[in-house]
Parts: sequence; structure tokens; C-alpha cells
Amino acid sequence: MAVRQTLPVREVLRGRHISWVDVVVGAAIIAILYEVVHLGQSLAVNFTPGRTPVVISTDISNVPYYAARSLLRMFIALALSTVFTLVYGTAAARLRRAEKVLVPILDVLQSIPILVFLPVALTFFIKVFPNNLLGLELASIFVIFTSQAWNMTFSFYHSLIAQPTELDEAARMYRLTKWQRFWKLDVPSSMIGLVWNMMMSMGGGWFFLTASEAVTVFIKGKGISESLPGMGSYMAAAVAHGSYMQVTIAIVVMVILVVGTNFFVFRPLVAWSDKFRLESSESADKPKSVVLDILQRSSVPKLAGRLSRPVGRALDRITRPFGLAEYPLRTDPRKRQVGDVIFWSVIFAVSAAVAVIGLIYLNSHLGFARFPSLIEFGLATFARVVVLLCISTLIWVPVGVKIGLSPKLSRFAQPVVQVLASFPAILLFPFATLIFIDLGIPLDYGAIVLMMLGAQWYILFNVIAGASSIPNDLREMMVTMRLTRGQRWRQVILPAIFPAYVTGGITAAGGAWNASIVAELVSWHHHTLNAYGLGNYIATASIQGKFALLIAGGIVMSAFVVLVNRLLWRRLYAMAESRFTL
Repeated sequence: MAVRQTLPVREVLRGRHISWVDVVVGAAIIAILYEVVHLGQSLAVNFTPGRTPVVISTDISNVPYYAARSLLRMFIALALSTVFTLVYGTAAARLRRAEKVLVPILDVLQSIPILVFLPVALTFFIKVFPNNLLGLELASIFVIFTSQAWNMTFSFYHSLIAQPTELDEAARMYRLTKWQRFWKLDVPSSMIGLVWNMMMSMGGGWFFLTASEAVTVFIKGKGISESLPGMGSYMAAAVAHGSYMQVTIAIVVMVILVVGTNFFVFRPLVAWSDKFRLESSESADKPKSVVLDILQRSSVPKLAGRLSRPVGRALDRITRPFGLAEYPLRTDPRKRQVGDVIFWSVIFAVSAAVAVIGLIYLNSHLGFARFPSLIEFGLATFARVVVLLCISTLIWVPVGVKIGLSPKLSRFAQPVVQVLASFPAILLFPFATLIFIDLGIPLDYGAIVLMMLGAQWYILFNVIAGASSIPNDLREMMVTMRLTRGQRWRQVILPAIFPAYVTGGITAAGGAWNASIVAELVSWHHHTLNAYGLGNYIATASIQGKFALLIAGGIVMSAFVVLVNRLLWRRLYAMAESRFTL
């Protein structure tokens, strides 16, 4: 056994000297692991309810530590989101019965405001980790996870259901196991869209960082404000003090974090994922990354890959009994019908039980007389979402196509787009509040602009991913056939990016509903502006700690999102799957 473990190392290092690249990569890995362990030790400290809350210092000397804590939370949440995406998206795309339930549940989950998730997460994790700040840390990570996971899952799910028929037939012909098909076909074919949505997810996490790090814990009906060290709580403290200097420092640090994350993480991923493009001719101008070039020149990744091969072989043996990626065996239609009846009966029973419990709770704590006014609030916010989607589509579809079709332009535009999308737009809200006050603009209209700052990027990122996935063959065909600009758009570009646009549209709509919570109620120091809408209602209920009002607002918002998804976005998904799959 010991010989087998050392063979990969000898094979990699045989005939090769350790270069400066290996030293740099190894030192970087050790430094990252050390910093993660060091920060991880500070996540769990004693927490006694009712004690004096942690005071977030706005001293600039604390900013590096706060930035590192926030960055660690973001990447932990992103890792959890990636695992959730791969498991949930595969189940929704590959299991016939489960798809009918999992996709609607995903619609509901992406529509639930994070302020509804927050008290539930706080209650759960504080119960699991009593008298320990780790409960608040995990609740913060969970809330960031809820702002990252849904668009990644939608992207992966759609990539699976829109897979080219030829690749599907090849996987069956070569009798790949389900595990082999997952890693050799499913994940690679969805990689370009998944990477761009991971970047967008980081932006969504930064957007709600303040809400996740500055929380209020209600103990015996008394609200206790608790802040976790991080850039989100630093921003909240800077806004509360009304200090332009501290807000500017937060903005500069956030830009540095975003640019650094793009350079060291996402730019290498974009360049690496380009090899999974489906095409028969190779483009001469490909995405590049200095970090990826260094990693490819180093022996460390090769060594790690060889050391992990026994694990891959073991997993292949373990998962082989689950079957091959073949067509399902023919089953008796009567047995299948009976199975469907049992399945839907269980789903109906569980749904009915949850609905009855929820109705009893709302009736006892709130009553149903409030719901007509909640629907009116929802219609006002829905109108803002529609206007936002129309404006974002007209602006960002042409821009996204231009960036996606030009790798040379993408190298310069991607960092800019990444900064704009990942930059917490909530930092700009105080300045927007002052502008609205000076110009006399009601927040009823200004909220559309604020919501766009957080939601429009979903459309841009997915359109870029869709355009960059267009095979080079089609691009050369447009040039060879001398198609006019209008013909290129009608016959090639729009059909090719349509599936990605649908994913961007459905996640942008969900993001806009969530952004309404912070866009319809804004403040700067002693100034507060309100907009008529459901987001304002939910934000106010959260501030007041009225959980029943919060649940009622979340139910109405979820109903709006699910209804629109059923009537519009699902039909567009079906059209994309049947007519516009490359």
C-alpha cells in the first residue's frame, strides 16, 4: 500500500527539478491554508445572550482583518453553493418525478427574501450552538449561501436539459456509468455558464453582506443587535456614523477584494473552462490568465491530480452499482402509473400539512385581512421588476453579446464587469438617497434604479456566457456567408443566447424582488426614504422583529415570483429546450 501511494509522486517528479514556479505555488497554498486555519479559529468564541454586543471599530487598521473574515465567509458559502448546485441540479434534470417537485421548490427558494431566511437560520444555528458565536457565523454563511446558490443551480439545470443529443448518445454508446457521465459530460458541458454564474453569485453575496453580518437576535421578545467582524458590518457602522471617509475606505477595499478575487480565482477559471467549448474548429483568440499559466507550468497540480486518482477509482467502483447512463428499461405502464399516484399523493399530503400549519399560524398571529393590502404592495413592486427587466434587456444584451464574442475584449471588460457586478450597490444607496432628496425624486421611481444596481448583472453575465459558448464554427459561418448585422442577430446570435438569457432573466427577476427589500427603504444618517411596495413592508417587519408579518410578506412575494415563473419563464425554458439548443 505504501508503494502505491508513493508511485504517483515519483512519476511526477522523475526527471524534473523543483522550479521557482513550484516553490511559488506551494508557498501560496501553504499561506492560504494557514490563513484559513487562523481565521477559522476566530469564528467560534463564547457568546452569552444579553452580554455587551461586539462593537465594530471603524479604525482603518482593522479593515484588513474584517476583509479577510468576509472573504472567508463568501468562499465557504460559494463552496456550499457549488455542492448544492451539482446535487440539486442533477436530481432535477435526471429524475423524472423529482423534477416536477424540485424545480418549483427552486422557484420558491429563490423568491423567498433573505430577511425571511435570516431569523429562521439564526434561531436554528443558535439552538445548535448555544452560548457560542459560531451559531451567528453559520447563520451569516447560510444567508450568503441563499444569495448565491439559486442562479448557479438554474444555470446547471438548464445546461443538463439542453445537452446536445450527440453527446448524450455518445455517453450511452460508450456505456459510461452515471458517475462517469456526470464528470466527463454533465459538468464539463455546463462549465462555461456555471463559472460566469459563480462570478455573479459572488456579486449577490457582496450585495447582502451587510444584512448577513449585522443581525438582530430576539431573545424573550427583546431584540439584541449583534455584529460579526467583516466588511458588511464595517459598512453598516460607517453609514450609521454618516462618515464619507469611512464609506470611501469601504468602497476602495471592496474594489480591491473584487479585483483580487477576479485575478486570482475567476479569471483562471474562465480561461480554463474555455477548453470545454463545443466546437470542431478552434478559435485563435482564447481567454488567458497569468495565474493559470503559472499553475500549468507547476508540478503541484499534477501531483495533486495523481494523488487523487485512487479516490476517483474508489468512487467509480462504489457508484457502479447505481447503473449505466443508458436509456431506462421498459417498465409496466400500470406499475409506473401506480408509482406516480403514490408519489403525488405523498407530495400532496406533505404540502397540505405545511399549508394548514402555516394558515393556522398566520390566522392566530396576523389574520387574513392584511393580505389584500399585501397584494397591492406586491403589484407595485412587480411593476418595478417589469420595468427593470425591460431596461436591463435593452441595455445589457447587446453589451453582453459584444463581450462574449470577443475574447480580446473580454480580457479587458471582464474585470470591469466583475467589479461592477460584485460591488455592493448598497454602498451607493446613501449617496443615491441624498441625490433623490436634493432633486426631489420620489423613491417610488428611484427604487427602480436601486434595484437595477443589484439585479441587472444576472442578465449581463448569462448573456456573456451564452455568447462565449457559441461554437467558433457558427462565428466563421456568419463571416463566410456574409450575413448582414440583422441576419446575424436574428438567425444566429439571438437563438444561440436565448437559453442563457432565459436563465439570466429568471434569476434577475428573483434578484430584483430580493433587492426591493433594501431599495424601497433607504436611509443615510438622519434621512430616510420610503417607497410603496412589498420590499418596504418586509424590511419594516424585519426591523420591528414581527415574524408573522415577515412570513406573510415572504409568502406573497413567493406567490408573485412562482406565478410569473409558471406563466412566463417556464414556457420560455421549454421553448429554449425544444427550439434553440445548439
